[in-house]
Amino acid sequence: MAGKRDHTNPSALLNRIKDFTRSLVLDLSNGRSPVVTLGRYRNHCSDPTGNCGCGSDQCKGVEVISLRREFHARRLDVLLRVLVIVQKLLQENKHGSKRDIYYMHPSVFSDQTVVDRAINDICILLRCSRHNLNVVSVGKGLVMGWLRFSESGRTFDCLRRPSTAHPVPVYVEDVMDIVSVAKYILVVEKEAVFNRLANDRFCDTNRCIIITGRGYPDIPTRRFLRLLVEKLQLPVYCLVDCDPYGFDILTTYRFGSMTRGKLSPCCRGAICNKHQYGELTTFSFHDRSELETMLQSGVKFEIEALSVTSISLLSDEYIPSKLQVEEEDEEPEDLNSRKNESASVVAELSLVDQVNSSDMELANPYAG
Repeated sequence: MAGKRDHTNPSALLNRIKDFTRSLVLDLSNGRSPVVTLGRYRNHCSDPTGNCGCGSDQCKGVEVISLRREFHARRLDVLLRVLVIVQKLLQENKHGSKRDIYYMHPSVFSDQTVVDRAINDICILLRCSRHNLNVVSVGKGLVMGWLRFSESGRTFDCLRRPSTAHPVPVYVEDVMDIVSVAKYILVVEKEAVFNRLANDRFCDTNRCIIITGRGYPDIPTRRFLRLLVEKLQLPVYCLVDCDPYGFDILTTYRFGSMTRGKLSPCCRGAICNKHQYGELTTFSFHDRSELETMLQSGVKFEIEALSVTSISLLSDEYIPSKLQVEEEDEEPEDLNSRKNESASVVAELSLVDQVNSSDMELANPYAG
């Protein structure tokens, strides 16, 4: 871990920026046309059998940018302008959004996508993630449930009111002191479904953490989810529409955005990776069967359709029944392991001031 931090800390990145610009100046002073080589990666597994061995973390080719082509010259101009802004952010230890960067030279950049592409190119050049550049997005994710954490000195105590929504933190690297007595994490595709669960006070009666990215999740939402998975070691379930968009959003949470597939592995920010969660890196047989059925029938299913029978059917019956099936299918040794982990967490938390004594008995879901 120390080596990785050294690789992406501000000092190392500033040195890399200096080396890159020095090489361009040297080429120009010697009468050579500067050439910038960008590696290209993909962030998905191509093996349909599920036996992942495709090496999706390896470079899959290069793209060469040269001043000899007019389009490339403009692209390099934009890249250097954005690089100057990134350098200033790192030197002053400040953060800025992609939109902030666009408005610094709107006549030059012409469109937000031009800035987005330049930032992606810089991530590849410097072999880092966007947040390492101090470039952040405006967070749109929401979280609620049995969770407490702090960000930049501010405490978010969801434990007092589990069914109250809080914004997902943008500066995930500043999140500390994560405390939870949840049994699992539930990721929902839509804000409407998230609000339905909040209105039904689902988290009051179910020890869980619920997160939504309001559709396609942004990077802070995916990074925060990954942080929770790594720190809490909880199972994660995802509730999405049974349609191609739902499956696409599911894979975005699993592996990262396909639009960022050209980035190096450290830039993708997916919650799962091949080395840690190998069994999740391809669609399961059930997933493929669902997609084939949709294709053949021409019919899809949206979560809100469950409300036809009862407005609270999703909270009262559907989700609990699905989770009960998952627990029944769990191996005995895995169940015992989670039982011990849960008991250990409850013993260490000392949440007397947050949870009353009757609630504390529920904190270990596998006791007895």
